[in-house]
Amino acid sequence: MSWKLDKNRPVCPQITEQICVKIASGEYGAGEKLPSVREVAVAAGVNPNTVQKSFEQLEQSGVIYSVRGSGNFVSDDITIAKQSANEIITNKTANYIEEMRNLGLDKEQILKYVEELIK
Repeated sequence: MSWKLDKNRPVCPQITEQICVKIASGEYGAGEKLPSVREVAVAAGVNPNTVQKSFEQLEQSGVIYSVRGSGNFVSDDITIAKQSANEIITNKTANYIEEMRNLGLDKEQILKYVEELIK
């Protein structure tokens, strides 16, 4: 699992978002065991307490569940992960569009930049 963390944003929500999106996209399947808190912390270069907090948030929202002594697993119903990922993506897209509109760009100009960057 690779981690792309923005140093200008709090780490915990970024880890939560990325795990949720990875589950929604099928990178982690229903019932699959996730890497341990320690493994994620080392791979992401963050404090294990931060990762533990992210896992707790995901568990509270029903995206994952924990089994004492065995680890954390993706919930059997990934609908919640898909809904959460959709919200995350929609919010980020809306924020981008709002920023571009604040710069004075219209729909066609925004689409032009997006298309150029995707190529």
